[in-house]
Amino acid sequence: MISTVWNNIKKGELSPVYLLVGEEGYFIDETVKRLKEAIGPEEEIEMSTFDLEEVPVDAVMDEADTIPFFSERKLIIAKNASFLKATEKGKEKIDHDIKRLEAWLANPSDFSVTVFIAPYEKLDERKKVTKMMKEHAFLVQAETPKEQDLAVWIQSIVKAEGNSITQNAIEQLVAMVGSNMLQLQMEIEKLTLYIGDGGEITTTLVEDLVAKTLEQDAFKMLNAYFANDSVGALSIYHDLLRQKQEPIMLVGLLASNVRTMSNVFYLLKKGYHPQQIAKNLKIHPYRVKLMVEQRNRPSEESLLKALYQLAEVDLQLKSTGGNRERYLELFLLRQL
Repeated sequence: MISTVWNNIKKGELSPVYLLVGEEGYFIDETVKRLKEAIGPEEEIEMSTFDLEEVPVDAVMDEADTIPFFSERKLIIAKNASFLKATEKGKEKIDHDIKRLEAWLANPSDFSVTVFIAPYEKLDERKKVTKMMKEHAFLVQAETPKEQDLAVWIQSIVKAEGNSITQNAIEQLVAMVGSNMLQLQMEIEKLTLYIGDGGEITTTLVEDLVAKTLEQDAFKMLNAYFANDSVGALSIYHDLLRQKQEPIMLVGLLASNVRTMSNVFYLLKKGYHPQQIAKNLKIHPYRVKLMVEQRNRPSEESLLKALYQLAEVDLQLKSTGGNRERYLELFLLRQL
C-alpha cells in the first residue's frame, strides 16, 4: 500500500533504491516530495535529476556513488527508465550499461537515495534487469485507485482541509475531471478555497466551479440531442463555437461518443457489469455509469441512425464550403 510506503519515509526509514512504476503522476510526485522532506530542508538537499531517455544510466550510478559534500544523504531522480519495458531491438535511443546496473543494484550506495521512475502501465518481466530492480529496489506501484478507493481518497483530502463533500459531488467531480489525481487535487484545492473552512462541497458547486472539458460538453450535447432537446443541444454547440471549436472536430467527437454508447449498451445487454464494461472498453467507470443511468437511453436504431447522419455531416464539411457551422446545426435540429 502506498500509505505504508509514505509512513516509512516519514519515519526516516529510507531505502537506497526506489522503483516507481505506473502512470499515476500524483503518486510519483507525492513520493518524490516526501523523500525530499525526509532527507532534509529543501535548501540543504543535494539533488540531481536525470532523464534516461537522454543520458545513459551510468551517469545515475556515478552520481549515486559520489559522496555528498553538504549532507549525509543525497537524492537522485532517474526519470523514464524505458529500458525496463519492452522495446524493439535497435529502437533504443540511449545505450545503457545494463550489466553494470544489475551489479550495482546488488550493492547500491548507502549515502544516496536513488529513485528510478518508470511511468508505464507495465514492465517487461522477462528482462533480467527488471527482475533485479524488483528484487533490490523498494517497489512503489503508482496506479490509479479503483472507483471506491478514489472516492475515499477525495473524502480524505477534503477532510484534511477542514471541509466535507457529498457522495453525489464526488461522483460529479470524477465524472468531470476523470481519475487524474493531480488534476483532482487542484480542483479540490480550488473548491475548498472558495467555500472556506467548515464548508460542504455540493454537486451544484462542482458543476459551477470545476472546468468543463470538451469531452463532457460533447456528451451533454449528444444527450440533449437524443432527448429531442434541440434548444439545449444548440445552446451547447453555439457555446463551443464561441470557444473557437471546429465543427469537423466536434463531429468526430460526437461520432466517437455514439460508438462508445453503442458498445456500452451492447455489453450491458450481454449481461456485463458496468465495471467490466469500463475495463473492456478502457474508459472510466463513472463515464459508463452516466450512460447506464440515462433516463432516455437511445435505442440501437437511433444510435446507428445518428452515426450515419454524422458521417454525412463529416462528408459535407470535407467536401463543400459555405457556412460550415450550419451542417452540424441542422443535424442537431433534426428529430430522430
